Amino acid sequence: MNADEWSEIHRLSAAGMSIKGMAAHLGMSRNTIRRALSFDAPPPDHRPGRGSVTDAYAEQIRSLLADEPGLTITQIGQRIGWERSRTTLARRVDRERRLVGGPGGPLTRTGCAVPEFATEFIGRRAELRELRELLGGHRLVTVIGVGGVGKTRLAARTAVELRRAFADGVRVVELASLRNPALLPQAVFDGLGIAHRDQPDRPAVDALVEHVRTRHMLIVLDNCEHVLEAAARFVDDVLRATSRVHFLATSREVLNLPGERISVLNPLSTAGDRTPAIALFESRARDVLPGFTVDDTNRDAVQRVCERLDGLPLAIELACARLRVLSVHELAERLSDSVDLLSTRGRGGAERHQSLQAAMAWSHELCTREQQLLWARVSIFAGGFDTRAAEAVCADGALPAGAVLDCLYDLVGKSILQREESRGRVRFRILETIREFGQAMLSPDESERLHRRHLEWCAGLVTESVRSWFSDEQFEISERLRANLANVRKALETALVLPADAHGPSAAELVSAPWFLWACGLSAREHAMWLGRVLEREDLGPARRAAALGTLGLVRTMQGYRSAAEPVVAEALGLARRAGDVPATAFALDAQGLGAFFDGDHRRAETLLTESLALYESRPDVRGDLPCAVRVHLGMLLCFDGRTREARRYFDDVRRRCEQVGERWMLSYAVFGQGLVAVTEERFPEAIELARASLCLKRDFEDSVGTPLAVELLGWAEAGAGSAARSAALVGAASVLWRAFGQQLYGSAQWMARRERFALRARSELGNAAYEAGTRRGASMGMTELLDLALDRSAPDAPEGEIELVAVLSPREREVARHLAAGLTNRQIAAALVLSHRTVEGHVEHILQKLGLQNRNQVAVALTAARTAAPTG
Repeated sequence: MNADEWSEIHRLSAAGMSIKGMAAHLGMSRNTIRRALSFDAPPPDHRPGRGSVTDAYAEQIRSLLADEPGLTITQIGQRIGWERSRTTLARRVDRERRLVGGPGGPLTRTGCAVPEFATEFIGRRAELRELRELLGGHRLVTVIGVGGVGKTRLAARTAVELRRAFADGVRVVELASLRNPALLPQAVFDGLGIAHRDQPDRPAVDALVEHVRTRHMLIVLDNCEHVLEAAARFVDDVLRATSRVHFLATSREVLNLPGERISVLNPLSTAGDRTPAIALFESRARDVLPGFTVDDTNRDAVQRVCERLDGLPLAIELACARLRVLSVHELAERLSDSVDLLSTRGRGGAERHQSLQAAMAWSHELCTREQQLLWARVSIFAGGFDTRAAEAVCADGALPAGAVLDCLYDLVGKSILQREESRGRVRFRILETIREFGQAMLSPDESERLHRRHLEWCAGLVTESVRSWFSDEQFEISERLRANLANVRKALETALVLPADAHGPSAAELVSAPWFLWACGLSAREHAMWLGRVLEREDLGPARRAAALGTLGLVRTMQGYRSAAEPVVAEALGLARRAGDVPATAFALDAQGLGAFFDGDHRRAETLLTESLALYESRPDVRGDLPCAVRVHLGMLLCFDGRTREARRYFDDVRRRCEQVGERWMLSYAVFGQGLVAVTEERFPEAIELARASLCLKRDFEDSVGTPLAVELLGWAEAGAGSAARSAALVGAASVLWRAFGQQLYGSAQWMARRERFALRARSELGNAAYEAGTRRGASMGMTELLDLALDRSAPDAPEGEIELVAVLSPREREVARHLAAGLTNRQIAAALVLSHRTVEGHVEHILQKLGLQNRNQVAVALTAARTAAPTG
């Protein structure tokens, strides 16, 4: 038995697999399994593990999945020539899917492993080889070069080619939209897809190090030059604290760190008949003119274009976009004259950079006036934008709103903007070099005007999100806020420098009204930072100050920092009462009551919370999420008092209100509360199902408060039900999630005491050593592995043939498919899985598309046929 086998045995044990099952699964004796479970630490033996019949196919499987993630088991088997058990192959494919997908990852989708590009990657084979060799022997490699030379594209391609070389995957962190260097760790958290990343009592870099300390991964930091010092400090800190994390950075300057290896990226060669520059021109020209080829009739003209643009990829792409209206020869003539003219206007800088500026200027001059205006104006956005945003911020008398869509289309066609589509929504982004050029086209007055309009648009986005949050649009709201976090941050910076008497929204409105921001991608650490900056302003009015103080007090209370929260909440309450602001008073009373509850002062807590709820109920115009939050807090308090019947009424009431409008985030807390009642009344099987349902509801959000709460509850319920090993792992995982938000279990002694009571049950069954080993296993789990354990995905819940058929479906889609096969309606499925009706409709549509079926009745037929066709031997 080696270290890897020990780890796999302990992982399977934590997932609830029996010794007999592990022995069969791993091909080991039961005594070996028992011996491994008796060790608290892995043996000092790192030889390769015992072979499996699938080992010889592992690399092929990984390669297939990396290129085509949606392949079915049958398709993979056919391509690798597999003739053995499909169940064995399915297990290996499932394992390799997790490896290809990278580390444990987030509860929700945040961040992308490697960005996708719509155009073909051309040339750079020598540069790719150099980067592979450098990263094979060094932990920090920086690609430097002028703007437009292709650093981002090369880094992304390198990441694609190296993703199987790093066991825990590759992540790309885009820094171009970052304007505040202090938020660099937050940008890395977002890029790595770490949903639960706050540890407010320690530096942000320490929280990241804890996540990546034992991982073998590559982090690509793209566009470091404008936050160079912050990026260098960050990389240095991580490299010193880890041993297997590698960095690939792109920048116009070196990071200047010890051990840094530099790769200088030069423009594409233009010498010769078939150069990389000409190949790039041909590829991009073919995107504009299908069937285009470089031949004897146009080769000289193409050569002149590439030479005149110094082989800069971005400049060549911009030039090729003109082939819609010019021949290659006309392009060469006009471009040569324009570059000669425009390059003379430059003042200093590298010759190649002047050539790029000249190419962009020429592209700019060939745009219509409306296209020029839009190019300059969209440079105000950070991190991308959609059509509605462009219309709201950029349109005016000179650029009518009706012309914006056509101009966006034209600018995409000219390679000025990049089009991206995700989940049926289209967004646009602008390369940093092109954005800088557009911004330079703005006068100071116009730039100020656009910043104000951008702030107003962001404030409208936040206001509409707050207004519609308690509805069935909640997931879409969360997605839109997540997609626009860079814009919201930029708007906050704008609002903070405006004078108090300036007309328009304030920074306080942007960060205090949406108190639920931690469910939309903003960490509690960052939320508190913005609130702190808002409160530093001496010109803040009483109403806005009360709102900011109340939100900050609530955040600090839930994090467990009540000594810091109490004076903040008291000041908020005083300001709100003096202003006669009923909702603000109720909000502060809720925060104050919650703090008293966590302190164990139940009588005072009940008085404050009851008063808060009464004030909310006196105002029928108040948002539904606010009084529901108070009801949840009251229900938890009553549960801890043993008054479960009263508690259940509050939770049932919140669940009913949420289900009536299709709301899901607060619903997850109501379902959690019902599970808390079940645990308190020792109805443990029911509590397990409710805790799982709550956790499932949270998967579409980044709820760094509610997720550890649901995992914790599940751990308690598993202990009560006699599943001690699962309980230990879940509590260990929950402890890490709590630490990522604040103190354990709100820093509350009574909550910790309840954890200890259930921990004692599990300890008495397992023994201290095994229990501690279990909590360590849970603490080391990534989110994917944790969800597999929590939701009991390791259990073989379907026949082999069915597993093969539904392999292309997500876990949630598989659940919906089986309910469809059972004949349930969409509304019945929604009730069974605690989902909104609209969400189920979306899942059904995706299932039919992925399985190639026409209607829901065919799902049952397909599953039945798959089971019948599965081999029985």
